[in-house]
Amino acid sequence: MAMTLRTDSELEAALDALTSAEGLSRQEVVRRAVLERAQRAQRSATIENLTTEALAEWSDTLHRLGTV
Repeated sequence: MAMTLRTDSELEAALDALTSAEGLSRQEVVRRAVLERAQRAQRSATIENLTTEALAEWSDTLHRLGTV
Protein backbone atom coordinates (compact mmCIF):
# COMPACT_ATOMS: atom_id res chain seq x y z
CA MET A 1 0.00 0.00 0.00
CA ALA A 2 1.45 3.36 -0.99
CA MET A 3 1.37 6.46 1.19
CA THR A 4 2.58 10.01 0.80
CA LEU A 5 4.27 11.58 3.81
CA ARG A 6 4.57 15.33 3.94
CA THR A 7 7.70 16.51 5.70
CA ASP A 8 9.25 19.74 6.88
CA SER A 9 12.91 20.66 7.22
CA GLU A 10 13.12 19.37 10.80
CA LEU A 11 11.73 15.97 9.83
CA GLU A 12 13.93 15.82 6.72
CA ALA A 13 17.03 16.45 8.83
CA ALA A 14 16.00 13.84 11.39
CA LEU A 15 15.29 11.27 8.68
CA ASP A 16 18.62 11.96 7.00
CA ALA A 17 20.46 11.59 10.32
CA LEU A 18 18.72 8.33 11.16
CA THR A 19 19.15 6.80 7.72
CA SER A 20 22.85 7.61 7.79
CA ALA A 21 23.41 6.44 11.37
CA GLU A 22 21.39 3.23 11.09
CA GLY A 23 21.98 2.36 7.45
CA LEU A 24 18.26 2.08 6.80
CA SER A 25 15.95 3.50 4.18
CA ARG A 26 13.62 6.37 5.03
CA GLN A 27 10.70 3.98 4.64
CA GLU A 28 12.20 1.57 7.18
CA VAL A 29 12.98 4.37 9.65
CA VAL A 30 9.38 5.61 9.49
CA ARG A 31 7.99 2.06 9.61
CA ARG A 32 9.98 1.23 12.74
CA ALA A 33 9.05 4.50 14.41
CA VAL A 34 5.33 3.92 13.85
CA LEU A 35 5.50 0.29 15.02
CA GLU A 36 7.51 1.24 18.13
CA ARG A 37 5.01 3.99 18.97
CA ALA A 38 2.08 1.58 18.54
CA GLN A 39 3.81 -0.98 20.75
CA ARG A 40 4.43 1.63 23.49
CA ALA A 41 0.79 2.74 23.33
CA GLN A 42 -0.42 -0.86 23.61
CA ARG A 43 1.93 -1.53 26.51
CA SER A 44 0.70 1.60 28.32
CA ALA A 45 -2.92 0.61 27.79
CA THR A 46 -2.23 -2.89 29.11
CA ILE A 47 -0.50 -1.53 32.21
CA GLU A 48 -3.34 0.92 32.82
CA ASN A 49 -5.94 -1.86 32.51
CA LEU A 50 -4.03 -4.20 34.80
CA THR A 51 -3.56 -1.43 37.36
CA THR A 52 -7.26 -0.59 37.31
CA GLU A 53 -8.16 -4.26 37.76
CA ALA A 54 -5.67 -4.74 40.60
CA LEU A 55 -6.84 -1.61 42.41
CA ALA A 56 -10.46 -2.74 42.11
CA GLU A 57 -9.62 -6.21 43.38
CA TRP A 58 -7.40 -5.06 46.25
CA SER A 59 -8.92 -1.67 47.13
CA ASP A 60 -10.37 -2.84 50.46
CA THR A 61 -7.07 -4.36 51.53
CA LEU A 62 -5.08 -1.34 50.42
CA HIS A 63 -7.50 0.96 52.22
CA ARG A 64 -7.13 -1.05 55.44
CA LEU A 65 -3.36 -0.87 55.08
CA GLY A 66 -3.61 2.88 54.57
CA THR A 67 -1.95 2.94 51.20
CA VAL A 68 -4.84 4.44 49.25
